[in-house]
Amino acid sequence: MNIVLMGLPGAGKGTQAEKIIEEFGIPHISTGDMFRSAIVEGTKMGLEAKSFMDKGLLVPDEVVIGIVEERLSKEDCQVGFLLDGFPRTVAQAEALDLIMKQWAKKIDPVINIEVENSLLLKRLTGRRICKKCGATYHMVFNPPTKEGICDKCGGELYQRADDSEETVATRLEVNIEQTEPLINYYRNQNVLKTVDGNQDIDEVFNSITKILRGQE
Repeated sequence: MNIVLMGLPGAGKGTQAEKIIEEFGIPHISTGDMFRSAIVEGTKMGLEAKSFMDKGLLVPDEVVIGIVEERLSKEDCQVGFLLDGFPRTVAQAEALDLIMKQWAKKIDPVINIEVENSLLLKRLTGRRICKKCGATYHMVFNPPTKEGICDKCGGELYQRADDSEETVATRLEVNIEQTEPLINYYRNQNVLKTVDGNQDIDEVFNSITKILRGQE
């Protein structure tokens, strides 16, 4: 089961990713984790990525793709994986297809969690993040047990400076514009599955589970 998980900021990808990997026993492969791991391990692509990052430059597509290929070739991915944050462009999606083809594998479903913009705004402006472990909460939809304190590690929660309504609205517009070609790419391949993310967390997960079990 090789999954690509998509969704705009605030769509609940992180929450659903945790549930998917727990339910299906596959590794969660996020772009940030891949980069950190490749750099720490000192892989060829990791060192190349670090050389760009140290200069404050964007890491080129070919290096990003190389890091993804390194990570997906590891043993824990042989039973499947959940890709989160990659691909971000059609070029990256095409490269991923070539990698999978070399291994005689394919992306099973591409799951896109769709949420109305008004709800995304509400979710993102109410978001709080743990300074210590990075866990995400929401003051309305998913509040911590104790206000301002992370349930997982006891760290302090804070609101990101870029979570103001105006900034969030602009960020969503940019993300929609960037994501649309990728959605169309996967739609044309007949692998795109859209999930209604306006539902509550468990209902969204139930919809995703039906897709992954071939019941929808």
